[in-house]
Amino acid sequence: MAIKDLPDIECVIPGSAACPGCPATLGLRMVFKALGKNTIMVVPACCTAVIESLYPNTSFDVPVMNIAFEAAAAGASGIEAALRKQGKKDTTVLAWAGDGGTYDIGIQALSGALERGTNFIYICYNNQIYSNTGIQRSGATPYAAWTTTTVTGKTEFRKEMGDIIMAHHIPYSAQACVSYPEDLYNKVKKAKSIKGPKYIEILAPCPPGWRFSMDKTVEIGALAVETGAWALYECENDVVTFNGKSKLILEKKIEPKPIEEWMKQQGRFRHLFKPERDEKRIKEIQEHINQVWERYRKCYLRK
Repeated sequence: MAIKDLPDIECVIPGSAACPGCPATLGLRMVFKALGKNTIMVVPACCTAVIESLYPNTSFDVPVMNIAFEAAAAGASGIEAALRKQGKKDTTVLAWAGDGGTYDIGIQALSGALERGTNFIYICYNNQIYSNTGIQRSGATPYAAWTTTTVTGKTEFRKEMGDIIMAHHIPYSAQACVSYPEDLYNKVKKAKSIKGPKYIEILAPCPPGWRFSMDKTVEIGALAVETGAWALYECENDVVTFNGKSKLILEKKIEPKPIEEWMKQQGRFRHLFKPERDEKRIKEIQEHINQVWERYRKCYLRK
């Protein structure tokens, strides 16, 4: 589907308090176009709790329940149970949380909801930091990235949340990126059509957090995919399929760009290049990316 053919539905309406170039807002527009207005959204503490504007106003044209950091999946489970009790089968329950509320603080409630088979869609918009509380490191922050709590660079590689989700053997999970709106739309549309727990993670390049110009959001996201720093894939009933350029990288039909082409565009990695190149850590990052893709090929490449 081309962008011009996407539905006219707009549930992100004027009045948003988002930063210029906000990836979460881009992602939400696509998600709502796929889900429609018959959606109830649960939002824990994250940027979106600010983006939706100040009470009593709102920039979202759907019902929203704001809830504590750790409780997005638990709150969504309660709403889904209430709708089921009322015999309402057509309303989509959407939990929309950042990586801090997913990888770290909310993982317990998320795992429980997936295990129970809650009929909902959980979407993590991953900007690789605790953005709205001041750019602290999260379990999704890449190795060597600057944050306010890792001022010389994070010393651990990011958690592989996609693998953790797949270990729950839910009907559908996927990775997407705001730079590929048609891919994101199609994945959310598919998730809506499937009963049971669904998980989608959207890479959301954050201009103030990653320290790049606000007009570069889409470009930075595309570079993440083109360098292999982020993979586009979906998992349906334990069968994993890679999408777009990630499929071509998996099958070695194209070479991924060097990882430093993505890193050089971001101020959070500037200390690896100035005042002099940190060859050791740049090499470690490239080798880690290569190892991740070799594991993908071993696990998911069909002969």
